[in-house]
Formats: sequence, structure tokens, C-alpha cells
Amino acid sequence: MEKHREQKGSRLVFVLYPFQGHINPMLQLATIMYSKGFSITIVHPQFNSPDPSKHPQFTFTPIADDLSQGKVSPADLFGAISALNKNCEEPLKECIQKMLKAEDTHDRISCIIYDGLMYFAQSVADHLKLPGMSVRTSAAATVLAFAVFRRGDEQGYISFLDLMSKDQVTELQPLRLKDLPILRNQDVADLVLELRANLSDSVKKSSALIVNTMDFLEQNALKQIQGLFPTPIFTVRPFHKLAPIIFSSLLKEDTNCISWLDRQAPKSVIYVSFGSLASIDEKELLETAWGLANSDQPFLWVVRPGLVRGSKCAELLPKSFEERVGERGCIVEWAPQLEVLAHGAVGGFWSHCGWNSTLESICEGVPMLCRPFFGDQNLNVRYVCDVWKVGLELENELERGNIEKAVRTLMVNTEGEEMRKRAMHLKEKVNLSVREGGSCYNSMNELADQMLSLRSE
Repeated sequence: MEKHREQKGSRLVFVLYPFQGHINPMLQLATIMYSKGFSITIVHPQFNSPDPSKHPQFTFTPIADDLSQGKVSPADLFGAISALNKNCEEPLKECIQKMLKAEDTHDRISCIIYDGLMYFAQSVADHLKLPGMSVRTSAAATVLAFAVFRRGDEQGYISFLDLMSKDQVTELQPLRLKDLPILRNQDVADLVLELRANLSDSVKKSSALIVNTMDFLEQNALKQIQGLFPTPIFTVRPFHKLAPIIFSSLLKEDTNCISWLDRQAPKSVIYVSFGSLASIDEKELLETAWGLANSDQPFLWVVRPGLVRGSKCAELLPKSFEERVGERGCIVEWAPQLEVLAHGAVGGFWSHCGWNSTLESICEGVPMLCRPFFGDQNLNVRYVCDVWKVGLELENELERGNIEKAVRTLMVNTEGEEMRKRAMHLKEKVNLSVREGGSCYNSMNELADQMLSLRSE
């Protein structure tokens, strides 16, 4: 994309939330803004630090977080969010203060752009009299989903019943309890309430809300959010269609799977990946393996370290499975997902339905088999299966017979072919949105103009 002309106030400070699904979109957004003439500083916790050598055009600055690998698990993500926001506020404040003292008139900080889960950054921005922009890396609907939590009216936020009574409802109503990113544990529920209040406060105080979505995917949800918050909203997905592909994976990608895909028939392969955080047990691994084997479909399966709780995954797959599958299956520890989904041999994606994976599948016209685990993934499944109708959900416990049936439904049955047609239609709409004059193209340019204007003199 074209670079903006040089102007005062041209440095952007990005504050990362240190997990793969959040790091990727933030670095992609930073890459786009760099292409528009901004200088970029990436401030990140020491936990799960990105590799600066992969992004030499950026300045990377780590800050203390008092976390360690052993203290953080997918089961305690709300605790990690709370700890990061408490531990990182003073280090970020000190970091930005040093930057302000050292800045010159040709490289001033325009604003702080922070992952919405690092909401403390808005308090730092307010304290230092800098603009702050909140980035929601999940679906726009998650902004509304937090409205269903109990005691909402006591905290002064709109209740789910209020949303339900409006004539203009979101695509996802009525939401089911299982769709919501909560747990029954009381301690976790309290952390969720705290997160809800802080997220809403930071959005209200921010100079803009940047949402990792596309207008045509969530029109009603975006309209409702705009009614709740006076903040300007910019929809800026898909990043990888607007800037060169960047390499920001925390895990090493195995590119050998691409040559395997090259040998497969068009639209014949189901790609299987449950993301970077989800875990299953040994029985579920074996049921998945035999379900894929019995489907008689070629498959590319990501079995990353840590996928199976307490075990080394590769050691658990029996020799009889390998003999049955032969060259029909390819198993890797991590895959270059954008390249895989864009490959002509891939005809389906069995996914955990993280928002990044969901959008990447939409962008390539690939229908989905959905198996959510936690967080916003259940809500994303509602979009895939009930709103866009480009996938089917694999419910209940993982069992080889159900897996075999679901894979064949997606890959070879008429129902799956209809999903594939709808997915391709969405892909066409994505391509229109990123062209010059398209909604995403225009939104990104408007966002860049907004950033330039915030501290201009």
C-alpha cells in the first residue's frame, strides 16, 4: 500500500498481548502502518517474546511482566490477563516516558496502539496525555458478548436483556450459555467481570477502536457497538491481504508439508489444526487419528508439542495407524497456515475456530469442521455454522465414527459442497473489500489519517 507523506508525529507504539493469536494480528497491523510511512516501536512482555530478527524494520522493547512459562496455562488465561495488566503498567509508563524524553520533532509518538486485553495501556496513555487506540483481535461480537455477564447493571453497563429487547439484534442472538467465554468457577467469574469493566472503560476512553473483522461479516454487531461507544470504529481485516506476509510464529513452521500438498488432488485434503494453546488427552488423540484414517481422505494434521496433556504426541500414534494411512497422511508439528489454506489441494479445515484461523479460512474460501475449546471459540462457531453456513460443528466427545462421518460430510458429500460454494462467495467479497475503493482498503486509509492527526501541530 502507498506510503503517506512524512509528517510530524509519525511513531506508533504497539503494546502486545503475549500469545500467538494476538501477536500475529498486531504485527500484521504494524507492518501495514510501517508501509504507510510510520515508525514502529513494539513493546512486549518478556513472556513469549517475539523474535526481533524477523522484523528488522521495527524497534522492539521488552518490559518486565513477572510471569514465567510455568505460571501460565490455557486453563488460567483470565488470571494471566489480570496479572499482565497489574504487572506491566509501571514498566510501560517508564518505557514511554523515556521515549518521550528522547523524541525529536520529526519522530514524535502519534499514539499507543494496544491489544484490548492489555487495557492498562489506555491508563498509561491518559497519564502521559497521549492518544490510545484499542485493538480487538477477536470478533466484534465479543464486545457485545461481555454484556451477558451477571451484575452488569450494577456496574453501569448495558445488560443482555436490553440488547435482546432492541429491534436491531445481532446475527448471533439469542446466544447460548455455552457460546460465552466464561467458566463456572467463581474466582474466574470475578476475573471476567473485572475484565469486562476494564475493557469497556478502556474503549470509552480510547481515541479509536480497531476491530479485527470485515464489515460484511458482522454488520449488525458493529452497528450495535457503535451505539454503545462514541469511539470511532475501524474494521481492518484481513491484514495479510493488505501487506506482505510476515513471519511471527512462536513455533517453527515445517514447510515440507507444502511439497506433500503439491502431490495431492485439488480440494481433496482436510487440514487439521487446533491452534497454539488447545490441548486434548491421549484418548482424544487416538480417536482423532483413527477418525481421519477411516475417512479415507488425505489429511495434513498439526500435532504440535503440548497438544496432548502430559505426553509426547508422536509416541502415542500406533504403528498400525501409520501403516493404514501411509502417504495419505502428513503430520507436522506446526504448519505455515496461510500458505496451507491458500493451497489448491486443501478442501476443508478442521479447526478450533480461533478468530484468526476462522478469518484466514474465510479469506481462502475453505469450509470448516469446527471443534471449539475455550474463550471466544464457541461464539465463532455460531458465525461459521449458523450465520455464514460455511461449516459444521463436531459436538460432544471426540469419537472416531463421528469424526469419520463429519470429515466425509465436509469433504465429499453434497452438504459439504454447498458449504464450499458459500465459502467461495465469502472469499470473493473479501477480495472486493481489499481492492482500492473497498471497505477494508478505505478503513485502513482512514485509520492511518486518524493516527497522523492525533498529535499533529
